[in-house]
Amino acid sequence: QVQLVESGGGLVQAGDSLTLSCVVSGRTISTYARAWFRQAPGKEREFVAAISWSGDATYYADSVKGRFTISRDNAKNTMYLQMSSLKPEDTAVYYCAARDSFIVTRNIDDYNYWGQGTQVTISS
Repeated sequence: QVQLVESGGGLVQAGDSLTLSCVVSGRTISTYARAWFRQAPGKEREFVAAISWSGDATYYADSVKGRFTISRDNAKNTMYLQMSSLKPEDTAVYYCAARDSFIVTRNIDDYNYWGQGTQVTISS
């Protein structure tokens, strides 16, 4: 079994920065593609960023491109999401996800494993 645990969420002001972490444990999955998704109140869960097993390939939603950076440290089984220039519209519960494949996708249905989520709130 695979477990994902997010941390690092909180309440910050617009323009501030925040870094989320996702620790993965259980069956060795350092070779799996991983991603971050988010869900705002009353909205569907949406893609934020994804990263390949090596970390060489990264993908971002247009809404966060240039402000967010996804990375991973396979030695620590940890994935990160560095968020800067935060906006009130970034307020959401952020989820990390992993899948049983090398292929990186933006499709929520392709991800097999999910964390419980961490709340990020941006005040204006």
